[in-house]
Amino acid sequence: MSNTEILKGLAAIAGEDRVITNADAVAEETKDAIGFRRYERADGVFNVPKALCVVKVDCTETASKVLSFLNANKVKTTPRTGGSSVTQGIEPVEGAVMLDGSDITGIYKIDEENMQVTTGCGMPLQELEDKLNKMGYTTGHSPQSMPLAQMGGLVATRSIGQWSTLYGGMEDLLVGLEAVLADGEIVRIKNVPRRSTGPDLRHLFLGCEGTLGFITEVTIKIFKYKPDERWMCAYQIGSMQDGLDAIREIMVEGYRPAVVRLHDPAEVAMLFNAVTDEGKALLLFLADGPKPIADATGAAVDAIVKKHGAESLGTKPVESWIETRNDISNELEETSEQMHDMGTCVDTCEISASWSDIGKIYEAVCARAAEELENLVVIGGHSSHSYINGTNIYFQFLFQVTEEHTCQEDYMHIIRIIMEESLKRGGSIAHHHGSGKYRTAWMPEEHGSSYPLLYKLKNALDPNGILNEGILLV
Repeated sequence: MSNTEILKGLAAIAGEDRVITNADAVAEETKDAIGFRRYERADGVFNVPKALCVVKVDCTETASKVLSFLNANKVKTTPRTGGSSVTQGIEPVEGAVMLDGSDITGIYKIDEENMQVTTGCGMPLQELEDKLNKMGYTTGHSPQSMPLAQMGGLVATRSIGQWSTLYGGMEDLLVGLEAVLADGEIVRIKNVPRRSTGPDLRHLFLGCEGTLGFITEVTIKIFKYKPDERWMCAYQIGSMQDGLDAIREIMVEGYRPAVVRLHDPAEVAMLFNAVTDEGKALLLFLADGPKPIADATGAAVDAIVKKHGAESLGTKPVESWIETRNDISNELEETSEQMHDMGTCVDTCEISASWSDIGKIYEAVCARAAEELENLVVIGGHSSHSYINGTNIYFQFLFQVTEEHTCQEDYMHIIRIIMEESLKRGGSIAHHHGSGKYRTAWMPEEHGSSYPLLYKLKNALDPNGILNEGILLV
């Protein structure tokens, strides 16, 4: 079928006004916020493969008919909602159709008795959170992408929020969902607190990044919202390893502050105006929930970190972080242009590992990057999502773009170091942003002997391979 026939067929299903072919508008839908792409755009270059069109669906039934048509004609399809990807996750292959669910919006039901909320996939998280806060509730989900993110994409990428140590990640929050398979079949996973009826089918779509289906409806848990009853405090501590040791003890002893953050000296200098003594790391804690729980958690945290040599810095660094933590999402392109004007590229990459390995990964990555890239300005990182058996490191790096290599080449050099050092020590190469396209090459080593299962799932649910080619599967 020719491109003209495909466009006519899509217009007949979705409506002519919902099939967008304007080159600039289509390009806008394919913009991914990965660092080297932001640098390229600031340089006036747009290297992303060209999509055929964007189809903006406004309901599950239309999404079903569109996918059925695309599948029958074997047209490559890239699902998207809010467009806050930083992993090349929404970049199409050449000639693909962008299937945009951002118009499947609305809060369908706030169920106060069963403490859950149901929305369309295009529901903006910030709008949902604001609505719930006014009613005395919260989603407990607060990623840095909150100003941009929408519910379908948060589920599809297995997102996590900055209050995760208490509330958990999207895998802990998700109750049920509705999705459309590649052939247009609509499937619904009902809302129940738990079940023991075979494999958990939510996880076919949770984190699949649109490769196994297109999520159209989401139900997540909600929690009581009591910001006036919080406890918070910041501390300086001798080193990253000292901080990791203190956090491990907090988690092992059974305390669950909502926010548990450890920033290395490089990030303290970059992000916190050198609030600590030189060379010290920074710990930020916030305990959420009813006041007796928050106060008891805070007292325990204070005692544990001081045992590890930490010194209190009061509440102001935490308050400042809360106030500014999502600024980067609102100012991403502007910041990238400023960095470009200075000839630099900046970005992040997050991994996870067990307590026994995470500090070694951090040290190895920082040392190797400094050794291998003469144009590296700084590399640092922080831990922001902790568990009883380990934590994450969210690396942040800045390098000077030179004539010797393209921005993408040096960017991927740093990523390769992070991937290799994480895998070498048994860590995971992606903690919460998803794989996207830039991590796909490392997926076989990440999954090991279980990797063929992904191909079997793909062949069963998307045998024509139309959905988000280049993600997860090499």
